[in-house]
Amino acid sequence: MKSKFTTIAAGLWLAAIAGASQVPVSTLAFIPLAPSLERASGQVLLTLDEALELAFPKLEVERSTEYLSKKQAERVKKLSGYPTVSRIIYPYRATKVDPKTREEVLVGTAYFETHRVRSLKETMMYVVSPDGVLVRAEVLAFYEPTDYMPNERFYAQFKGKILNDDLRPNRGIKTVTGCTLTVNASTSAARRILAIHQILGEPKPEPEEGDAKGSQE
Repeated sequence: MKSKFTTIAAGLWLAAIAGASQVPVSTLAFIPLAPSLERASGQVLLTLDEALELAFPKLEVERSTEYLSKKQAERVKKLSGYPTVSRIIYPYRATKVDPKTREEVLVGTAYFETHRVRSLKETMMYVVSPDGVLVRAEVLAFYEPTDYMPNERFYAQFKGKILNDDLRPNRGIKTVTGCTLTVNASTSAARRILAIHQILGEPKPEPEEGDAKGSQE
């Protein structure tokens, strides 16, 4: 896999993922992992590059930066039922060349989100197809006790889900005894990512007055 992106220093990412008090929670949602980040006590399960390789083996992947306007952020909340964690989004888009047309086509988009489970955080990757279907959900880092982390069968449930009422605990997503908070956090993040993906695929709105590029909620 060839990638065209730079990463934030591992030290900054570790401070964020560990919930360092000096880093506001609202800035942590889409911080990229450093590909050289070493695993610490089993809490870091995958690096960013490893996760992308699982999702898009041997494909070209490019990171971009998107900025949600205030109105777009409000729509994310309305569509998903949950507020955005950050209005700065980093989609990782994988492409390949169509052998017939020789044109570059989009295969899928990966989004990374760091969110709170109980008192600590997890970082997840959600891969979305061009038509808005979840393809994959992977845990990259989990800092709660491992007893609160569901097994792979739980995360496999996200495959094929779209943004509807089926994508909720006790509906299309089966819960796991003892992992209720993780189930809720992972599912709400999936809904949020699908809403963001939908909105980013729409025509870009005109800049709003006082809506500075890169502002945070």
